[in-house]
Amino acid sequence: MTSKKKAVLKSVKSAAKKAAKVEGSKKPRIAVLIADDHSVVREGLASLIGRKADMTVVAEAANGREASDLWKQHRPDVTLLDLRMPELDGVGAIKEIRASDENARIIVLTTFDGDEDIYRAIQAGAKGYLLKDVPREALMDRIRRVHAGETCVPVHLAAKLAERVSGETLSAREIDVLKLMAQGKSNKEIGSALFISEGTVKSHVKAIFAKMNVISRTEAVATATRRGLIQL
Repeated sequence: MTSKKKAVLKSVKSAAKKAAKVEGSKKPRIAVLIADDHSVVREGLASLIGRKADMTVVAEAANGREASDLWKQHRPDVTLLDLRMPELDGVGAIKEIRASDENARIIVLTTFDGDEDIYRAIQAGAKGYLLKDVPREALMDRIRRVHAGETCVPVHLAAKLAERVSGETLSAREIDVLKLMAQGKSNKEIGSALFISEGTVKSHVKAIFAKMNVISRTEAVATATRRGLIQL
């Protein structure tokens, strides 16, 4: 072998060693699980995350049940989870995942900003709560921050959460009454459905109005829906 060929071979080997060293020094990419019942949303998020050098999508779920199962299979670093999905909703999925690992890092990414929605998600163990209109780079930043151990809730949503925590809460029975009110049932029909007297229903309705600061059944239902207390 000529000296020139030896020099070229030595140069190639040196470059290969440097490349291997750089590759070995790279941090592992953040493994992300995406869970959303809309395929367009999943595909968009996967494409966006896939373009980041420090992230990779390991799985996509179309419902809460699938999200829980795929999380157990892949153990992702961060999970992006829609709040309202079929089979098992977001809060249910968060609870199941955290039952397997209480340190699971989950970000709720949703269109719903009701104080009850935020409260239930954070109470279940979500480390972040974002709306789907969040800027792209802000979403990437939140994924990195949650992966680093932070809790990320935008200021305006944190204010709603604080209001929910400090305000009067409806009892489970009052929520039941609200749900039936939303179906257009009369006090008598609500009483029959819940096996309570019509007078008791009236008392519950009065308490609901007072706690929610509303003056009509229509307003009560609209407010409850907006806050995430009930789903139509």
